Amino acid sequence: MSKRDYSEITDDIRSLVQKINRNGVIDRELYDRYQVNRGLRDLNGNGVLTGLTEISEVLGKSPEGDPAPGQLYYRGYNIQDLVQGFLKEERYGFEEITYLLLFGALPGRQALKAFEELLGSYRTLPNSFVRDIIMKAPSTNMMNSMARSVLTLYAYDRNPDDTSLENVLRQCLQLIAMFPQLALHSYQAYDYYRRESSSFFIHDPNPALSTAENILMMLRPDGRFTATEARVLDMALVIHAEHGGGNNSSFTTHVVTSSGTDTYAAISAALGSLKGPKHGGANIKVTHMMEEIKHTVRDWSDEGEITSCVQQILDRKAFDRTGLVYGIGHAIYSQSDPRAEIFRRFVQSLAREKNLEQEYYLYATVEKVAPNLISGQRKMYKGVSANVDFYSGFVYQMLGIPEELFTPLFAIARISGWCAHRIEELLNGNRIIRPAYKAVQPRREYIPLDERE
Repeated sequence: MSKRDYSEITDDIRSLVQKINRNGVIDRELYDRYQVNRGLRDLNGNGVLTGLTEISEVLGKSPEGDPAPGQLYYRGYNIQDLVQGFLKEERYGFEEITYLLLFGALPGRQALKAFEELLGSYRTLPNSFVRDIIMKAPSTNMMNSMARSVLTLYAYDRNPDDTSLENVLRQCLQLIAMFPQLALHSYQAYDYYRRESSSFFIHDPNPALSTAENILMMLRPDGRFTATEARVLDMALVIHAEHGGGNNSSFTTHVVTSSGTDTYAAISAALGSLKGPKHGGANIKVTHMMEEIKHTVRDWSDEGEITSCVQQILDRKAFDRTGLVYGIGHAIYSQSDPRAEIFRRFVQSLAREKNLEQEYYLYATVEKVAPNLISGQRKMYKGVSANVDFYSGFVYQMLGIPEELFTPLFAIARISGWCAHRIEELLNGNRIIRPAYKAVQPRREYIPLDERE
């Protein structure tokens, strides 16, 4: 018997899928009858309360429940205030945010310096790991490659299953420090084989540089970057580091951690969640949509022409014909996404440095006209505005970061939040997370094999 290709869809598979379609679809009416909140959201789109957290808070409404400017708090600190502190003192913020999320307090100067040095000392992969693990089986998807690498690191840990706080913190700090290398080296291996190149470069991380600086240095053959580039990337890491315990990947971290499993399994599960296009891949859809707008709109300064193009997308006549304007709207935020508000300032300065101000104007105009068009066409109870994904892909493009690394960059930032949530679950959760599912399949009598159709 000949071996079948892994990607081959056979008639046998198609036939079995027909059985699934006949027997596996649950009547939508049953969800209403049993008051099941699909997606753990109520009829108003609010998340069903499943836990408590001190790590972050995401607010999109006023205390009275009315639409309001969005707010994001890390450990009780407003993200806007934290960012202003970094800007005023002209320093990088991601390492400090990681410290805050993990330990619940802002570090003093000496504590922050010691923490940065500790992370720097952990930015080292095991000997031959890149050659033996990453290079030998490059993946077309960097998130899968990262998940595989994380699971493989379990085998390099002398104490992988110890869930004591000391051991888990050590594992978390090592993974936070290693994530940039896992992502960038996975891409470099993929690109090397894709181009069938004879050249391959790897820059070892510099312990004296920030996470953002190291990413740019390791990504580029000459290792060079500007201060503006590093500042903007650092800000991207800061605003993506955490977003409440209810986002899909952080909730996944809580669920998997509650089973008592090891850190490597929990973080690889979070990576699998973030890989999904409904969670971590939205900025890629935005960039693809904007590429079509660029090619359709002849005059990027003509607001009327841009408005007409966006209307075509809403009317399902353009782009992917889903009627969605990607990067506009959010499950929680109504009038504004504070992360987008922060990011917009840095996007404009980077666009100026890269001589891409016309492209920035195009993005800004789409951001301006899309909410009005959407509100006029659909019933909007909480308002609609640009979310952080609207600009992040544009930023990564300006930094010369390939599309394959857009979601891994999200992971490089969000692992700080994941680790904080894992530690919080270990400290406070003493039961495995097991929500109820109502069985709606009617009881049936057993049928002997020879009597079945």
